[in-house]
Amino acid sequence: MTPATVLTIAGSDSGGGAGIQADLKVFAALGAYGTSVITAVTAQNTRGVDAVLPLPPATIGDQLDSVLSDFTVGAAKTGMLGSPAVAAAVARVAEAGRLPHLVVDPVLVATSGHRLGVVEAVERLLPYAEVTTPNCAEAAALTGRPVTTVEEMVAAGEALAARGPSHVVVTGGDVDADGESVDVLVGGGSTTLLRAPRVDTRHTHGTGCSFSAAIAVRLALGDPVPTAVAAAKEYVHRALTGARGWELGAGRGPLDHFGWSA
Repeated sequence: MTPATVLTIAGSDSGGGAGIQADLKVFAALGAYGTSVITAVTAQNTRGVDAVLPLPPATIGDQLDSVLSDFTVGAAKTGMLGSPAVAAAVARVAEAGRLPHLVVDPVLVATSGHRLGVVEAVERLLPYAEVTTPNCAEAAALTGRPVTTVEEMVAAGEALAARGPSHVVVTGGDVDADGESVDVLVGGGSTTLLRAPRVDTRHTHGTGCSFSAAIAVRLALGDPVPTAVAAAKEYVHRALTGARGWELGAGRGPLDHFGWSA
């Protein structure tokens, strides 16, 4: 049986925990065939981002044309875009209907705190997103309001949903809700709180990339958005749990994408 093909449009991570590398691991772990368009090359490890080399928008466009002219892509996701010019190049392809089931992960700041994107780039793609997955800091940057509680997550999700995406998931990994990790899903006329026990671990590098990649796979396989989001949350919870005893890197380590520690 031919696997579903999923496309990631993102930056690379030389440490292998986030970006293109994490996305391709998630695709493989969940049974999809991964294709990629690289937007930037980073020098990066678990402690932070040391350098970023953005690729020209024309080169990104060439990669998109190469993949989309040969593969039947079932879903696509974006990560680090870097600039409005890159976002515009991707948006033109999305507007033409060539990026089905688009998941926009609004990567603005790395886990280490290094800035990787600008708000204008994310805003350019929101109208074409089936799902967008900001964390609390990204939701705050996009809405211009604080997002530090579950109630503020709901408000931010509703505000972002008004900008065009079919669904918004505000992820609450940074909000301790009585020992739970709560994500807020807004869309389809309803708001849903997705809860899971909080995992005590320093291995959180690439969590957002992995979550959005897992949603894209499930959409490519035919899941409706609520089912895809719930499955992705469960996958990331397993990956966080599996890696919590690892000793990879000196900073925020990667996830257990393949269930090696299960």
